[in-house]
Amino acid sequence: MHAQRAVLKPPQSPALRDGREYWTLSNRAKRLDCGAFTAALSPAQQQRDETKMRFENPNLLWLLLVLPPALLAFFWWAMRSRQKLLVQFIEARLLSQLTVGISPARQKIRFGCLVFAVALLVITLARPQHGFDLQEVEQRGLDIVVAVDTSKSMLATDIAPNRLARAKLAALELMQKAGTDRMGLVAFAGDAFLECPLTIDNTAFQQCVQALDVNSIPQGGTAIAAAINTALTAFKEDSRHKVLVLLTDGEDNDTGALEAAQNAAKAGLKIFTIGIGTAAGDLLRVTEPNGNSDYVRDEQGNVVKSHLNEGLLQQIAGATGGFYLPLRGANAIDTLYERGLAPLPKSEGRERLVRRYHEQFHWPLAAAMLLLVAELFLPERKKSTVQSPQSKVEAMALATLIAILLLPIAANASPASALREYQSGNYTNALAEYERLAEVHTNDLRLAFNAGVAAYRATNYDRALKFFKAVTLAPDLKLQQQAYYNLGNTQYRAGITAEDLDGLQEAWEAATNSYSRAVKLDKNDLDATDNLGFVTKQIGLIAKLREAARRAKEAADDEVRRNEYHRALEIMAGLFQKNPTAKQFEEFTKKLKDIDAIVTPHQP
Repeated sequence: MHAQRAVLKPPQSPALRDGREYWTLSNRAKRLDCGAFTAALSPAQQQRDETKMRFENPNLLWLLLVLPPALLAFFWWAMRSRQKLLVQFIEARLLSQLTVGISPARQKIRFGCLVFAVALLVITLARPQHGFDLQEVEQRGLDIVVAVDTSKSMLATDIAPNRLARAKLAALELMQKAGTDRMGLVAFAGDAFLECPLTIDNTAFQQCVQALDVNSIPQGGTAIAAAINTALTAFKEDSRHKVLVLLTDGEDNDTGALEAAQNAAKAGLKIFTIGIGTAAGDLLRVTEPNGNSDYVRDEQGNVVKSHLNEGLLQQIAGATGGFYLPLRGANAIDTLYERGLAPLPKSEGRERLVRRYHEQFHWPLAAAMLLLVAELFLPERKKSTVQSPQSKVEAMALATLIAILLLPIAANASPASALREYQSGNYTNALAEYERLAEVHTNDLRLAFNAGVAAYRATNYDRALKFFKAVTLAPDLKLQQQAYYNLGNTQYRAGITAEDLDGLQEAWEAATNSYSRAVKLDKNDLDATDNLGFVTKQIGLIAKLREAARRAKEAADDEVRRNEYHRALEIMAGLFQKNPTAKQFEEFTKKLKDIDAIVTPHQP
């Protein structure tokens, strides 16, 4: 199942208006006439969830290399020993009579059942998991953002294997120590980007850390100030203590790092700096796409040598009430948490979307039970052709047991009905169906995405905002980018319905943030880039719109004072057509309509 969206073609008229929608099952999007605003349309086609299988205890799977082969060897040795003993203690003429009816094939099948049952029990103990639920979890802890330097200077090997690898290991070690603390991740080089919002979902944080490399931020250099400012945007709740752990070698190409730290301290941010590298430094080497490696050189062609700048890191930490630690030895992160983070007062918080993986151990356990039952009911000797009543009862009991264990779970209704409702323009019904499916299959965020699209088309922007915000946590970056794009669209539309200009401006500023995230995730998304520029321009025009609305209102007031109510109504009607900020005068315009209906004679 792949998320789709349609692209809108700006009309000649500058007014924003919704155009007719076209559904497509291909990956190519249609273009619609919908003003200078681009909206997502088609919900994704539904298929079975393809989340990868994982194991809670993967190390136990190594037993599969030991136990089954050991059992096979034991059964082979047992059969050989048994045969030798029979030949040794029983005369040859009696051996054939005593072993009549014994089937070697059945013996091997029974042994095979036991071996496979043991293998399945090992898999059961490893706790296979498939898919996950997103649950709201309350917890008590800190908010910690980890900023990891991904510039090319982190390729230095003055600490093994290199600085970046050690920084990533330190971030994961801090995650293990954090417990119920919320963790966020910022990657920075010449610019900074929030890779993982604050969450207690350790799996999401771990995946983001492991994906870091020197290409995570395309812009070269090291901008510590950008990392600090980006980290500040991750904190949404003023009541929680804000902590930034900075993992870097301190080589700052920007001069505003200390000033940014001082400003962050005023905002309540405490920074702890961890120095990666050595003061002696090391020459930087990079591997080219063809496999060859070469030293990093500056603009003059000189080989670049990177050093740990402990002085700057100490100043940054000191300016915010934190402290500096070099990443040396095995206890640096323990010291950081015990001395710096653990003493900070923890506060109550709520994490809306936490992964609870679906346990699947019952399937291999049921299969192991079936094999053991089959081994129990399968005799070594062949049965006579006439079955006794007891054997018939046993066969019926076995068949009943197998039927119960393999009873299929009634499948939920296919999303095809929701798709048909959407195609027919019944967006409210499509929303209800997709919402129901999303509640059942909580691990499939594509269903939540489709519910958000249906809510958007039904102009239920509050519901659309809820669903698109949930999908922004999707591990699939393509789906996440689509969600940010649609979230920006929804925030823009919701802003137009705001009751005042402050609400309008706040919603549009949130839309620009969503578009910025979408552009960072996919720089080739021209629609997101266009929408970002369009909404940014609209925000800049709000002041002009406020002034234009004020002047129109004054002109209407002048007409009212001259008892020209119809002319005043025409002025306000024109204002509503051209200026979205005119909503604040809606009550005034309604009164004008009532007065105009009384004083203006009806024209036959």
